[in-house]
Amino acid sequence: MNIHVNGEPREVKEGVTIAALIEQIGLDPKKVAVERNREIVPRATLRDVAVEDGDTFEIVHFVGGG
Repeated sequence: MNIHVNGEPREVKEGVTIAALIEQIGLDPKKVAVERNREIVPRATLRDVAVEDGDTFEIVHFVGGG
């Protein structure tokens, strides 16, 4: 399936969840905010929602520090 993540095209296997996608990118699903097709995805549902062909994601990673 073809999707876009932060403006970049990406291929993923069918049935991949949003949490698995985030982990493939190398991020921790507990430390991100995800927008899917212009709607915020609640963090509690990231492991339940499957990525669909044509989805567009904006993923923001929180970084600590001062």
